[in-house]
Amino acid sequence: MSETAKSRAAALAHLRSRDFAKGDPIPLPLTMASIFHTPGEEAGFDQYGRYDNPTWRAVEHALGHLEDAHCLAFPSGMGAISSVLFALLKSGDRVLLPADGYHATRALAERFLKPFGVACDTRPTPTFLDGGFDGYRLVFAESPSNPRLDICDIAAVANAVHAQGALLVVDNTTMTPYGQRPLDLGADIVVSADTKAVNGHSDVLFGHVASRNTDIVAKVRDWREMAGGIPGPFEAWLVHRGLETLEVRFDRMCSSAEKIAKRLKNHHAVGALRFPGLDGDPSHNLARAQMERFGFLISFELASEQKAEDFIDNCALMQSATSFGGVHTSAERRSKRGDAVPSGFVRLSIGCEPVEELWQAIEASLDRLDG
Repeated sequence: MSETAKSRAAALAHLRSRDFAKGDPIPLPLTMASIFHTPGEEAGFDQYGRYDNPTWRAVEHALGHLEDAHCLAFPSGMGAISSVLFALLKSGDRVLLPADGYHATRALAERFLKPFGVACDTRPTPTFLDGGFDGYRLVFAESPSNPRLDICDIAAVANAVHAQGALLVVDNTTMTPYGQRPLDLGADIVVSADTKAVNGHSDVLFGHVASRNTDIVAKVRDWREMAGGIPGPFEAWLVHRGLETLEVRFDRMCSSAEKIAKRLKNHHAVGALRFPGLDGDPSHNLARAQMERFGFLISFELASEQKAEDFIDNCALMQSATSFGGVHTSAERRSKRGDAVPSGFVRLSIGCEPVEELWQAIEASLDRLDG
């Protein structure tokens, strides 16, 4: 982790204390309110729960500290993504999406943007620069892509997109602000499903939008207020609590993933292994240049659908579950979610278990596939 990232992590847990008065609670209070006391002039005060909430502001402050940007909170990652698309696009615009990224983003565009007159194209992440960006109003990238973990050159994409007068949005869910900083690489907007590693305990849905462009932030905020896509105070409180341990959890997960990926590479049952931290991975050199860590996700293929299911179900330290980024290691056979991957394709999310014990459980489950 860079010195700047360490400094940012060290300050995170103390952000609120800068304004403390004697006797203030050190943990974040939970404000469960839809209405507020507002006699007389209301400007500058909380008024109504669809507009603002003190608990939102606290989590947005913390996320903004990590992103070094303005942040807006949403009730899910897709809530964050949809807010950007609907707030910034209009009929006649054209948008480019990753062909191999999270499937729900493409489904949203196909089912809801196209009927409003927004044209949508897709392009694979590894060749995202090919073809240029002429004619697009907004370009949406996901790097590393979910679930194959392909990478595009974010800085190069940003330069090319801006040369055509378009906006670049980057989905940074798989990496968090500790692992990759798309805004520093030139992106206009970052979106993230904080349901995953940011919260980290698999008990809340949440998302955020980050940007250093105040006009973009104002438009997305207005969309949130008018459309009502707001997070609940309790969910915001849970994410704030999760954020305070994100650096520790993320470091453990990434370090463990680096060790386990190297061992998986040498296991006879594993094929088509992808992890940006491996020397032989097609994305390794670019990952070293633009990512601060290599992440906690690993993908690979097993011989069949049944072997993939058996591997996941019979591993003592692994949960069979969709989503990723929790304290527990989890895995999923992604073809059952409709991704264009082989039937034995596994997306593995490394958790916070002690790494040697975790590897022993993974190895034992893989070894049993031959039985």
